[in-house]
Parts: sequence; structure tokens; C-alpha cells
Amino acid sequence: MTFKKNGVLILTTALALLITEQLIAVEEAAYTVIRQDGDIEIREYDAAIVAETVVDGEFEDAGNGAFRKLFKYIDGDNQSQGKIAMTAPVSQEKRSEKIAMTSPVGQQKSGKGWAVSFMMPASYTMDTIPQPTDPAVVIRQVPAHRAAVIRYSGFWSEEKYREHLEELKIWIDAEKQEVIGQPVWARYNAPFTPWFMRRNEILIPVM
Repeated sequence: MTFKKNGVLILTTALALLITEQLIAVEEAAYTVIRQDGDIEIREYDAAIVAETVVDGEFEDAGNGAFRKLFKYIDGDNQSQGKIAMTAPVSQEKRSEKIAMTSPVGQQKSGKGWAVSFMMPASYTMDTIPQPTDPAVVIRQVPAHRAAVIRYSGFWSEEKYREHLEELKIWIDAEKQEVIGQPVWARYNAPFTPWFMRRNEILIPVM
């Protein structure tokens, strides 16, 4: 009986977690898989706009410091240059605008610090994206590109990152792919997602 109750509890918990993930589903970076080899893929990414900030600190701490700045930006700490829709009474003002959450959150080495970025929804262009009020947050366009990508689950640790980065580099060397950029660590899930359900990726731009 105890085993049965525990089984029901585990199943209920798992279903609740899956439902939660679906409820907070967000727009993802657009890409096409052109080759797959186990957990490694070659992808063609569409051009995208990102909000980015550079922070100092250790690998595992950088994301926390940057996340607060970037989340404030998408939550309204920005300036929209458009007019407010007509209402009664009629009013006109500069306004803050909330921006939908997307995934993944990217992180890559930048000098002595880490550049952490949020991908912006595809509905925005460089002309329409609201500008940040925090000068530490910048908007930039990432051109369409090809990348070798390894996917893995597990904790957001530097050890896991370096382990899979080395695996991806070995594969790239064996396949004679030409590297043209720095590795990017991509995280797709909220922090409360159980480690075994997390989607983590490392991307290396290639020719």
C-alpha cells in the first residue's frame, strides 16, 4: 500500500511539473537541424535580436547577476518610442513595455567577464524593439549562422559545462568543422525545473 501511494505521489508530482513547463512555454530561437549525430547537431539559426549585458564573476554566478538586469528590461525597464493606442480620455506619453520571455538564456566569455543574453521575440525588429533605460543592457542583432550544438540535461555547473564542451570540441575536430566563434552556453528552463528535466546546450559557431 505504501509503495502504491508513493508511486501515485511521484506520478502526480511529475505530471504537475510537466504541466508547469507547458504553462510557461516560451518562444524559442528558430533553427533548422541539417545534421544529427547522437546528442550533437549541426543547426542553421535564423537571425535574431538579443538583449545583452556583461558581468564579472565566476561561471556559475554570472548568470544570476545578469538575469536581474535583463529581466528588469523585459519587465518594463525600457523606453518605447510609439504612441499609446487611443483611449478615453485621449493621452500621449512615452511608455514602458513588457516583453515576452523567450529561450534560451545565452552565456559566453567576454574578456574577463561573461556576456549573458535574452533572445527577443521574433515580432520585433531593430527599429521597433524598446530601448533599455539601463546603459548596462544593450540590444544587438545576431546574424543568421551555423552552429555545432551539444544537448545535455543536469545541473548548471561549470564542471558539466566543461565536460560537454570538451566532447563537442573533440567531435568538431574529428569532423573537420571550422570554428568561427566562441562557445555559447544556452539554458532553456526556469531555475525551479528539476535537474533531470533541464535542457542545456553548448553552441559553437562553425562554417
